[in-house]
Amino acid sequence: MKRRLAWWAARSSVGDRIARGSYTLWERRTDALTAWVRAGRRDDLDGWRAALGPLARLLILGALAYAAWAVLRALPWLMWLLAGWWLRAAWKAGHTPAKDTDDTPADGASSAADREALRGLLLELMGEGSGVHLRTVLAHLQEHGQWEGRTVTDLRLRLARLEVPVHRSVKVGRVPTWGVRRRDLEAPSPAAAQEASPASSTAA
Repeated sequence: MKRRLAWWAARSSVGDRIARGSYTLWERRTDALTAWVRAGRRDDLDGWRAALGPLARLLILGALAYAAWAVLRALPWLMWLLAGWWLRAAWKAGHTPAKDTDDTPADGASSAADREALRGLLLELMGEGSGVHLRTVLAHLQEHGQWEGRTVTDLRLRLARLEVPVHRSVKVGRVPTWGVRRRDLEAPSPAAAQEASPASSTAA
């Protein structure tokens, strides 16, 4: 019985890791392609002329997709190689390293301290801009020896736990993708607003 339970646990762990890695790979590819298409838009043009760049890139992607479909239809055995490559990449992407001490469940005071520290880092990375991309934040953390092996998805989940709003289309340098906006950091957090509401009601 114990062997059977261990076998089922191992099987579930493998499946979860591949599923998690597949989601991460899909998100990386779609975000990269979306950013590449949107980056084709020219700010020095207006109207339909500005949309020619993204349209041309969409046509290129469509042509590449058709070419890939034609090759796979002519050589269906390539699907086995493609499936093997995807499983290997998903297995690597689904690896979850040991969590840092700052990711362990914490009380309200520790969460507030973590939120303020992260808020300061985000504002510092924004500089004079109106937002910052999550991949920029992740690259900064990894350059300083933190969050090695993590992904943008991990960072987004971390920000959600700290009640920091994250948006899918934050535009920085003409490229929109997952990021944080300055106006959300300058506004009070939901926890702070909830704490302030009783005081304001009694004062009234």
